[in-house]
Amino acid sequence: MTATKFQLILSKVIAAVEQAGALLSQEFFRQGGPRGSGDKAVVDKIIEVQLRAELMEILPCDWWGEETGHQLSGNTLCWVVDPNDGTSDFLRGVMGSAVSVGLLRANEPVLGVVYAPVTPDGSDCVAWAHGLGHLLRNGLPVKIDLSKHQLSESKLVMVSSAAASKPKTNGDLCAPGDFYPMPSIAYRLARVAAGDGVCGVSLYPVSAHDVLAGHALLIGAKGVLVDEQGAGIRYQTEAGIHRVSNRCFGGAPSACAELWRRDWSKVYAKDAD
Repeated sequence: MTATKFQLILSKVIAAVEQAGALLSQEFFRQGGPRGSGDKAVVDKIIEVQLRAELMEILPCDWWGEETGHQLSGNTLCWVVDPNDGTSDFLRGVMGSAVSVGLLRANEPVLGVVYAPVTPDGSDCVAWAHGLGHLLRNGLPVKIDLSKHQLSESKLVMVSSAAASKPKTNGDLCAPGDFYPMPSIAYRLARVAAGDGVCGVSLYPVSAHDVLAGHALLIGAKGVLVDEQGAGIRYQTEAGIHRVSNRCFGGAPSACAELWRRDWSKVYAKDAD
């Protein structure tokens, strides 16, 4: 089988993302801590400007970035980039934020690279491109079939780092699986695609730059990404790209179908935990 053009550029994209991750790591360990406040770090725009130049050289097309805006000309291809998914936690010194780069073709994810340069277990890069029969994790092939996975006691549900403050509520909502708090929704989806969990959850509105790369990885692992009503995430309009869902659930189809139906508003109740 002839490699697709997306497979042919994947190694170059991974290299560009890992270079960007090196900047993120340097900033995280900067003496005095990373610069910025709220949900904006100084390094975010620096990384995206670098990535935009490199990715456009690899494949010139449309662009959607969190920090440098968007350019939509009607091209069937579009880079979708988040230079630092999980910025708020990053600025608080929490490990696990990620560089997220995805590629759309005719509104469908066809390539994704998610790189978390600083985690408790070291750096972690998960990648996939259309036509590739497996994911790549830190350069090694990983073949996962999420269509065969179920929500069970042995499975983890990846949720936001805020879940750690409400363990009982989140434990009940993720049962019979266990919940695993972590900052980045992109990296949650990447870890699920790589087989570390059964579903990644975001209870906050997400844009395409938050989830597109992770969505591509899920496709490579025969998983799904659905919204708060169980409908598949789409990227058909500019408004739809800006906000793809109010909540999202990505991973094994059966687990997502079970989890999106649960009353996640319980985590916001005053008496939660």
